[in-house]
Parts: sequence; structure tokens; C-alpha cells
Amino acid sequence: MRTKPNIRWQLLLAIVCLGLVLSLLSYQVQTASLCSTRVPAAGGSLAEGVVGAPRTLNPLLAGDNLVDRELVSLIFDGLTRYNEQGELVPALATSWEVGEEGRTVTFTMAEGVTWHDGEPVTAADVVFTYRLLQDETFPAPARLRAMWQPVTIEQQGDNTVTFTLPEPYSPFLDATTRGILPAHLLGDVPPGEIAGHDFNQHPVGTGPFMVPADSNWRRSGRLHLLPNPSYWRQGVELDSLEFRFYPDFTALLDAYRAGELQAINNVPPPVLPEVAALPHTRLYSAPLPRYTQLLFNLGNEGAPALDQSDVRHALGYALDREQLLDEALNGQGIPLQGPYLPGSWAYNPGLLTLYGSRPLSATQLLEGAGWILGEGERIRQQDGELLSLRLLFVDAPGQRALADAIASQWAEVGVASELRPVAGEAYATALSEGAFDVALTEVRPPGDPDLYDFWSQEALVRGQNYAGWNSRRASEALEQARQLWEVSERRPFYDAFLQYFNQALPALSLYQHVYTYAVSDSVQNLEIGRIDHPRDRYETLAEWFLLYRDVTVSCPENGD
Repeated sequence: MRTKPNIRWQLLLAIVCLGLVLSLLSYQVQTASLCSTRVPAAGGSLAEGVVGAPRTLNPLLAGDNLVDRELVSLIFDGLTRYNEQGELVPALATSWEVGEEGRTVTFTMAEGVTWHDGEPVTAADVVFTYRLLQDETFPAPARLRAMWQPVTIEQQGDNTVTFTLPEPYSPFLDATTRGILPAHLLGDVPPGEIAGHDFNQHPVGTGPFMVPADSNWRRSGRLHLLPNPSYWRQGVELDSLEFRFYPDFTALLDAYRAGELQAINNVPPPVLPEVAALPHTRLYSAPLPRYTQLLFNLGNEGAPALDQSDVRHALGYALDREQLLDEALNGQGIPLQGPYLPGSWAYNPGLLTLYGSRPLSATQLLEGAGWILGEGERIRQQDGELLSLRLLFVDAPGQRALADAIASQWAEVGVASELRPVAGEAYATALSEGAFDVALTEVRPPGDPDLYDFWSQEALVRGQNYAGWNSRRASEALEQARQLWEVSERRPFYDAFLQYFNQALPALSLYQHVYTYAVSDSVQNLEIGRIDHPRDRYETLAEWFLLYRDVTVSCPENGD
């Protein structure tokens, strides 16, 4: 039997085919109007090279190790911190109040702050941390323990701590910038055993970065830091920061050239031209809160010529700081006058003599002090004694170049120099024993302008007054200033101290250090302001990225 065609099915099939054709045509039209573009993608770890290695990630034990201090500043918070203007501002605390007699300081802590493990931060953590520094069995530096032992520490509720001092002492606030430890993790550990505890390798803090629980930086030579989501609430593109530790800058630079690193922490001035010449590398520089000075030995072990203030002033006028920095440090330094950095509220250059390249003034002062340069002679003499100075410095390339340049400039006014390079430990011994006439010293001043431990009469015996400057008036000015809390009340005493310092010149400041950070251009959207402090260097980390991904977008119309 002959079957009749099914008109309805044929009609339906025709409609479907027509739809497919139209869809294909539509897709071709849409595809023609779409474009592919690259946008930032989350992921990747920024590797930063560091010369040296951490010893412990504990803010109470960081001590003089620069790597320790930088890392704990990223992991921990103190009650207070210093801002970019050098002012003390709240951190874990929201405020503090000084009692009427100036002997009590009460801190109110921020609520809702948690440790990296989610536990709440309370006043009990503050009490626990600072009482450790009072414990004889805890290996705190002697000077730090001596400051904390006479302080009474009392908790008042979950978020309030009161410190009672034996006498008014305004530099105490600087001590509250030290990071706080978690009592819930270390409270049951005997203080004498904390230095060897595993916490120091896997610390738990409150700062912007966290250490992974499986970290073993002592074995691997590298430390991953994860962004703390409580700090970076807006999120970040990078998975982590990775600090890699190298024995010297040569090894670090080799790793950077091989593409193993994206950043170099602190480029030394002697190798700056070499790093600046590297392709695809950006350099960022900023002043550091450190300076180098020439310390004059005014004690019994120093050259008798240095007892004459005119000789010390002459040595200052004989130096051209700009030339010293250009020759020895590739210009990586900022000429400095006086014992305070420009970021300190005690800095007052108007009270200081401006030392520059004035060889004629140097010559006149030396001759007036009785040091004569005979005809055909190269070294000045007085009563048959040559004007020759032992110049002590740390035996390192940058310091040696600086010492050579200083000796060369002094030689032009008839002053001889006997260069004495020594290793780090031997240098500290030579300073304390007074085995020098002039010493190149690096100074890392405290955040508070109190320089009592450097220049007071008491510091001649229990401090760092290695110059042996014995000035009762300067010592009294420093003593009175540290007993006052208000800046307006303290400032006149520091101005007086500066005037005594300027007149006596027990030390000649040369330059403020400069920090240089090198970054590969593979790190995108990098904007850096202040870089001398790690936390400030990474302030804009949320915008940095390493990776891209392709996305499809509508093509712009012609002419756009």
C-alpha cells in the first residue's frame, strides 16, 4: 500500500532546519563582534631575595638581626606604632592616657581583633608578653629587661592594661611598639624554654601576614607568608610572599638574573649601578631611619689633638659630604647634620652648624689650635707630634671605600689617617675599649628622640657613650626631657641639648642611609610610597599581580 507523506512532520523539520541556519548566522555575526583581552588573574607568589637569614620569628627575641626585625614586623603588632611622620599612633590599642603624676599609662585595646588562628586578642596577651621581659629566665637583652623590671603591669578587664612606672619616663611609649605574643599558645610554656619553642618557627600573630603551619624555613631557606584575610578584607591577587635567604649578595643577584626572584630587598650602594643596568628592573629608593657618623674619642685613649674642639670642627669643615657619597656609595646617602633624623620632631637644623667643603676654614682652625704644616711637609705637627688619627671602621666594601675617601680629604688639609678595618665583633670591642681616635659608626636611633643612652654622663659607664663626652649640661637636658610627656614641654630641653652638642661636636653626622628596592617588571600594577619599613612597602599589595587571564568582551566600535 502506498504511504502518504506526513505534511506536519515535514513542516516541523523545515522549521527546525531554518532555526539552525538562523542560529548559525547569528553566532557568526556575534563572533565577529567579540574580542579577547587580558585581565589580572589571581594567583602566584612574589619571591623576594634577602641577604642573611632569620634566627627566630619572635618579636621579643628579634634583637639586632635585621632580617628578624623585618619579618616580625609583618607578622606581629604592638600596642602602638610609628606613622610616616614619625608620630606614635595606636595599633592594637585604640588610645592611651597618662596619669596625673606622669607615672601611670593606661591603654585601651581595640575590640574584635583576633590572632591568626581566630582566637581573640585581649589585655591578658599584653600582660603576658611584657611580664616575660621581666622574667630572669627569659633570654631578653639585659638593657630591655632592666627597663621593664621596675614596671608594674596590671590588667583591668578584657581590654585595658595599666603600666605603673617608678618615675615619669616618656620614652616608655616607644617600648610599646614591640610585638605582642599570644598567651593562649605560650602561657603554659616556661619562660626559659620559649626561645627554643616551635612557636618561633611557626608564629601566630595579628599582623598582615601569616606563617603557614607546614613552614620549615630553617631547612628550605625560604619563608612563605600568606595574606591575613582579616587585614586584607578587600582581598589580594597574589597567593603569598616568599622570602628567600642568601649568604651574600652575589648569590642573590645570580638568582634574580635566573628569574628565580621578582624582587631584591635592599640593594647595597656599591652594586647599585650593576643592578640598575639589569633589563626589566625598576628601582625604588627612600631614606632609612639610620645614619652614619664619625665618632670622636674624647676619652683617655683618644688622640690628644681631639681634646681641642677647634680640631674637631676643622675635621668637619675639611669633608665634602656630596663627594664622599658619590665616590664611596654611588650617591646613595643624604647629607645630614646633627644627631637627629629629619623625621624626628626633635630635629632642628637651625641650631646646628652647616658643615660643608670649606678647607680654608679647616686650615685656619687647625693653625689656630697650634697644628702647623711646615714647608714641604704633608702632615701637620705640634711640638714634634704628628696629627695622625686612627680611623676605625667595619671591614666591609662600602665602609672601606668611605674610610678611604675620608682619609683622602683629610690629607688635603694636612691630617693623616691610619685606617683600622676590623670585623663586626672586634669592632664592637674596639668601640667599648676606646681603641680608636675616630670611628665610623652606624646609628639606628630610637623612635623617641631620647638619646640618653648615647650621650649622658651615666652612659659613660652604663650605655653607649663611646665618645666619652662628659657634659653635665647636656646630660641634664636629656634627663629632664625624658621626664616630661608632652612634646611641647620636651622640645626646649632637646633644643638645649642640640646647642651643647653642636658646640662640643663629639660626633660628626655624615649621611642618612638610603634603602633601594629592586623589582622585576613582571610584577604588575606596582605602586610604592614609603619603602624603608616592610609593612609600608606592601601597603598597596592588594593591587599587585603576576598573572593574566584571557576574557571575551565586545569589540569596540570603529573609531572608538
